[in-house]
Amino acid sequence: MKWLERLKQGLKKTHDRLKEQITSVLQGRKLDEELLEELEEVLIGADLGVDTTLEILDRLRERARNERAQAEDAEVVLGWLKEILIEILEPAEGSLALRADGQPTVILVLGVNGSGKTTSIAKIAQRLREQGRSVVLAAGDTFRAAAIEQLEIWAERVGAKLIKHRPGADPGAVAYDAVDHALKHDQDVVLIDTAGRLHTKYNLMEELKKIKRVVEKRLGREIDERLLVLDATVGQNALAQAKTFHEAVPLTGLVITKLDGTAKGGVVLPIAKELQIPIQFIGVGETAEDLREFKAREFVEALLE
Repeated sequence: MKWLERLKQGLKKTHDRLKEQITSVLQGRKLDEELLEELEEVLIGADLGVDTTLEILDRLRERARNERAQAEDAEVVLGWLKEILIEILEPAEGSLALRADGQPTVILVLGVNGSGKTTSIAKIAQRLREQGRSVVLAAGDTFRAAAIEQLEIWAERVGAKLIKHRPGADPGAVAYDAVDHALKHDQDVVLIDTAGRLHTKYNLMEELKKIKRVVEKRLGREIDERLLVLDATVGQNALAQAKTFHEAVPLTGLVITKLDGTAKGGVVLPIAKELQIPIQFIGVGETAEDLREFKAREFVEALLE
């Protein structure tokens, strides 16, 4: 199945809720303040957030003033809405900053419990292996023996080298050893798993800072990518998570998972607008093919087709 079809299928719950309600509001009506109020309710209800919704409505007002004659055509207004969403999302497009200087690209992956972090690491590893890159996986989630086992299975499946310690070991030591191995054996990419943690737990957030310091000391430079995995099903709470993680370990990118399991896919809009951190990948299913680089136009087309 082509990616656009996968994306449409994955966003079906959000699409069905959002498109149906927007079409219902627009049908046979002029774009006036009464309609905009109803549209505001729909967009906030789809987890687009208050600030993002108000910006969208302001832009629609401006389009209606400039192109008054077409403000009564529902299809035209829907087209305006699509263009506005694309404009908001396009600055959030990003891709992995893979090094080309012979040094390993080091990617630290963070996230709360149950966000799909370890699975996302495995999927990214598979994509990199398919591109012919050598990959080292660091089993830094030493709190859960199951996480180490899960990563071990994936490493074997995709042909990556796994660096692990016993359960309960120091995660910083695992990350250090993985980077050390990559440097000594000319490996292309290191993906470091970390324990899932609530963003409100101070000690665990401090541990992330320690892992970052240890790795960067061995590298002699900054970690290349610090990716946060966000579960789309938690809606607006994903924003709060991202802000707290970003304060602890400045993020370079986001991975938004489980878009297929929610009608709250609209949360991608406020995430893009408020955080201004690139969305590297979105996930709409269980297989490696269901995790792809985020493209604004594809996302909006799947959302509002």
